[in-house]
Amino acid sequence: MTSAGRFAPSPSGELHVGNLRTAVLAWLFARSSERNFLLRVEDLDRARSGAEAEQLRDLAAIGVTWDGEVVRQTARGPLYAAVISRLQAAGLTYECFCTRREIQEAPSAPHAPQGTYPGTCRNLDPAELEFKRSTRPAAVRLRAGVREYTVHDVLHGAYTGTVDDFVLRRNDGVTAYNLAVVVDDAEQGIDQVVRGDDLLASTPRQAYLASLLDIPAPEYAHVPLVLNSDGLRLAKRDGAVTLGDLAAEGFPPQAVRDRLLESLGLPAGPLSQVLTAFDPAALPRKPWVWRGMAAAGAS
Repeated sequence: MTSAGRFAPSPSGELHVGNLRTAVLAWLFARSSERNFLLRVEDLDRARSGAEAEQLRDLAAIGVTWDGEVVRQTARGPLYAAVISRLQAAGLTYECFCTRREIQEAPSAPHAPQGTYPGTCRNLDPAELEFKRSTRPAAVRLRAGVREYTVHDVLHGAYTGTVDDFVLRRNDGVTAYNLAVVVDDAEQGIDQVVRGDDLLASTPRQAYLASLLDIPAPEYAHVPLVLNSDGLRLAKRDGAVTLGDLAAEGFPPQAVRDRLLESLGLPAGPLSQVLTAFDPAALPRKPWVWRGMAAAGAS
């Protein structure tokens, strides 16, 4: 199978400049290493009507091209179910009946991050299990055999993070992100994952799950986010941050693309002409603060 990188947005709305910057980086990483570049729509959870078409349009407008057909997670349920069945058969799962509030209020293990699952339902006896099943639907959790796992990241080096008994399938039957992303990347031949560094903390869980499934770990590169002027993660509420908004202010997609490239220390596009100047080692390691198109060179 041909190796590949990917961009995998959730179709919850229009892409903003932070999303587009990550897409450009993922494209540059993949194309500069002679990988295919795939597009996957992660629509298991949040999907707004028309958002996927808007996102594909905007990616194409700044020159992000992809190979093959767009893959949608909602079409891949049987694949996820087969993997969960495999883990269940190996004794690596258990049913969990805890609410989100119960997990937040439960005492965690010493030094464990807030929200780490404390294992409340891990060893229910048959009577407890039967009673719990009568009260509410169960989620399926991984029975993890480690408390932490180390991954290697191109930009961050060795990173060790917490691995708890994370959810594989929610109690509403929807496959959880941490399982879907591992299964999708493996099935699509994706061996390079470039995404925002807000997802770095969840990567040890995914890499550990991949090891249980005999899936080789991909090359990871978690890139800095784009922040607003208050130092918070950029969002649509921050004003003119989408291609549509910026076009209304007189800035065409090509100008936005070049502004994103400038923020990375790269020359103006088109993207195919930027590949020779792209060097992952030279990328900025700090978040980029978005101050609008007029503030060229700001950081």
